[in-house]
Amino acid sequence: MNIESLLSALTTCLFPITGRETEKKCFIEEIPDETMIIGNYRTQLYDKQKEEYLPATQGLGMFVEVKDPDEKVILSRQYGSEGRFTFTSHTPGEHQICLHSNSSKFALFAGGMLRVHLDIQVGEHTNNYAEIAAKDKLTELQLRVRQLVEQVDQIQKEQNYQRYREERFRQTSESTNQRVLWWSIVQTLILVAIGFWQMRHLKSFFEAKKLV
Repeated sequence: MNIESLLSALTTCLFPITGRETEKKCFIEEIPDETMIIGNYRTQLYDKQKEEYLPATQGLGMFVEVKDPDEKVILSRQYGSEGRFTFTSHTPGEHQICLHSNSSKFALFAGGMLRVHLDIQVGEHTNNYAEIAAKDKLTELQLRVRQLVEQVDQIQKEQNYQRYREERFRQTSESTNQRVLWWSIVQTLILVAIGFWQMRHLKSFFEAKKLV
């Protein structure tokens, strides 16, 4: 995610989930540290008689699980057929967001198909500025200044994250180059040892044949 995409950090997707108990849909979001994420979703169940998707019943819910780059679970909760989940990142990197239906309820609709509409908002776009302006009694100019300040803050977080990624990449490259260097040295030593052994073997062969 670059700076340009950060300023419009809204991911919208639509995906199906079948009635299989173990089916899970996961997404990866690269997120800087100390960044708020909001996910809004709604579900639709396929009606075979009407041959169209209709809003799912309240009894059918979604289970949401979020893991940070260290595979630590930072959110694990069951919601209704339509809902909203939020979390704040504390470690920069790839966060895994997984959703699946509450299978015990969904089993009632065996063979059906559940469609999920998911919107993921990251960073500054999680703010509702209309509510902020009303709550803090801000003028239009004050609100715009606040938006710009928060955008700059988010850009700084993204730049820090990019530097973090570059440092990780540099460390990985150095580690890989070092392993390649040591492997080349080992190969060279092996070839030298084989050459030395072959020379000794040939010398012993010629001496045995009294050719030298």
